[in-house]
Amino acid sequence: MARPVTLFTGQWADLPLETLAEKTAAWGFDGLELACWGDHFDVGAALEDDDYVGRKRELLEKNGLRCWAIGNHLAGQAVCDRIDNRHKNTLPPRVWGDGDPEGVRQRAAEEMKNTARAAAKLGVDVVTGFTGSSVWHMLYSFPPNDFSEIERGYEDFAERWNPIIDVFDEVGVRFALEVHPTEIAYDYPTTRKALDAIGNREGFGINFDPSHFAHQFLDSSEFIEEFAERIYHFHVKDSKKRLNGRRSILGSHLDFGSPERGWDFVSPGHGDVDLEGCVRALNRIGYTGPLSIEWEDSGVDREWGAQDALGFVRRTDFEPSTQAFDSAFAREE
Repeated sequence: MARPVTLFTGQWADLPLETLAEKTAAWGFDGLELACWGDHFDVGAALEDDDYVGRKRELLEKNGLRCWAIGNHLAGQAVCDRIDNRHKNTLPPRVWGDGDPEGVRQRAAEEMKNTARAAAKLGVDVVTGFTGSSVWHMLYSFPPNDFSEIERGYEDFAERWNPIIDVFDEVGVRFALEVHPTEIAYDYPTTRKALDAIGNREGFGINFDPSHFAHQFLDSSEFIEEFAERIYHFHVKDSKKRLNGRRSILGSHLDFGSPERGWDFVSPGHGDVDLEGCVRALNRIGYTGPLSIEWEDSGVDREWGAQDALGFVRRTDFEPSTQAFDSAFAREE
């Protein structure tokens, strides 16, 4: 049986969930990965209103859709980050509060604990999201890093996230970090380091999105196999390098879609991500969860892009073979 194909609703949160559900059902999606912003899934309401999650389920069921995961990237980002005014634009007022950085981090941690509780109430067992990082700004190592501070950053991550994962464990939900620049884990060594820092707990795993590896020149299939037991969810997104000797792989402090950027996110199937290679790797590790399209492309109408991406994923996903291709030549003993 082919894996279900869902749409992550984060880039569609300006639309009421009812409108988006009707559209995605008509396009042929199997379900939605609900973002915890807009009116798509409100963590506070889910815990305070006994009927809230029931209404969300009814809305999905009415449109023939399911939900395998919810995403709370925005609150998760604030748990470990160096807080500034950018976070004010992405966080709910109850998390931002008065903007005091440590207060924001602590309230974000409580929001993630509540996200686990709300997910359990909805009946899903995976929450995707970010962790933030207190050491991302030290990436380039100049002024020269005191590498004990890098180690302290991973300790800070573990101190802040272990109590969160305690709650995830209590309610039977797993957290899946989207390995991503600006997070505590963004490539192979930092993923190993993050998992080690948190004690390789089963409650903390990976939402793998290969688009974040394409412009790092990293092999996504190898990552899937190395971290096979931690792949709890999979995002389908694409990235295109446009290096010509004048454009930088660092992005040049330019917004997405700028013609001078050295890379940009594009609709699945139109960039450098080898989705077929990822599917083969997912087959090898026995992943049967959803393939969740996270659509981001500044140059394409999103409704066209979502439908095009769905068609691409349907064509590219395939089941593993159940027999060797030359088994017809096997001799009976």
